Amino acid sequence: MTGITPKQRMLNAYRGIPGDRPAVAPEFWVYYPAKLLGLDMISFTREIPFHVALKKTFEHFRCEGWGIASWSPRIPDVKFSRRETRLDQNTFQCQDLIVTPFGTLSSASRHQTDEPSWVIERPLKDLRRDLRAWEYIAFGDPSSMDVSSLNRAWEEVGESYLLEAFLGMPFFDFYASAREGGFETAILEFCDPDMEPFLLNLRDRYMEWLAECARMLCDRTPCESLFIGCSWSCNSLLGPELWRKWDKPVIQAAARAVRSGGRLLHLHLHGRCMETIGDLAELGLDCVCPFERPPGGDVDGAEGLAAVERALRGRTTMNGNVHTVETLIRGTPEDVRREVHEILDAFRGNPRLIVGTGDQVGRETPEENLWAMVNEVKKLAPYDPSS
Repeated sequence: MTGITPKQRMLNAYRGIPGDRPAVAPEFWVYYPAKLLGLDMISFTREIPFHVALKKTFEHFRCEGWGIASWSPRIPDVKFSRRETRLDQNTFQCQDLIVTPFGTLSSASRHQTDEPSWVIERPLKDLRRDLRAWEYIAFGDPSSMDVSSLNRAWEEVGESYLLEAFLGMPFFDFYASAREGGFETAILEFCDPDMEPFLLNLRDRYMEWLAECARMLCDRTPCESLFIGCSWSCNSLLGPELWRKWDKPVIQAAARAVRSGGRLLHLHLHGRCMETIGDLAELGLDCVCPFERPPGGDVDGAEGLAAVERALRGRTTMNGNVHTVETLIRGTPEDVRREVHEILDAFRGNPRLIVGTGDQVGRETPEENLWAMVNEVKKLAPYDPSS
């Protein structure tokens, strides 16, 4: 099967279609593309579109990959302003104000030349005062979404890799990312019986809104796949019980909407996953990543990979599992090749596999280790039709 493009290999894996070989897709997010392009983090963020940076990186390593592009709703009667303050030679701070018909919200972030930006102030501080204003901007009318930049990015990427439409986050992350105090405040509120009626109502509204966003993206973009991200919504932080109550129903509703639109759905789930591997298979997801090894995850070696393969077989594609720190940063090319062999052995005869990394590739990663990962898959993994 000659002439298969990197994007087609990714789509084959998502659909469970055997091809010439499995896709190999290191998660190049921001650190390595910035390093490859010779840019600090501030310049990287401001000077080059993310989808272009990924395209250059995947093409450099002659491998497959995935990335995301976003859309934005058109929200009337809102004024946005930003003030930047230089803190030192390598750091500046952004103070943002959003003026809505229901009040003014403020947030702030810090930016450095050597690290991605991080949030230091979140908009949803006092629920009585800020809730209506936050809901006004958070639940923008999906029918007004502007997908022009997303569609342009999809065209510019072409067949170089799989560019997915960013759909949103699980419910916990949706709320906690806006709540002052972040994870700590939100986890206390999600465990507070007095907050439950409010949060259940908000979850159900978000579930309906996210499903409608999925329908709009299926109607208005050519993207073959949609993407749901993850910040704190994972077994390692929420635990299986809270994840099943607050986030699983939202992901399930999104998956139904995506399937009805004839598209694919990819879920990113950090950290531990073995306690909910059955849930992932039930949800109708086409791909899940990154199935991390210990200590960050709990997919431990050949035995863990075999359990994942059995649980997901025929239903969901596994993407990931090469350890980004112990193996790619601290290990040798031989260490990398050993983990690639474990993954390929566990999924032998199963086309629902993408050999990827346990989350983002660090800037410290020796390039020879990345080449070992990519080349070993190409060398050892042609499909055996008789398997």
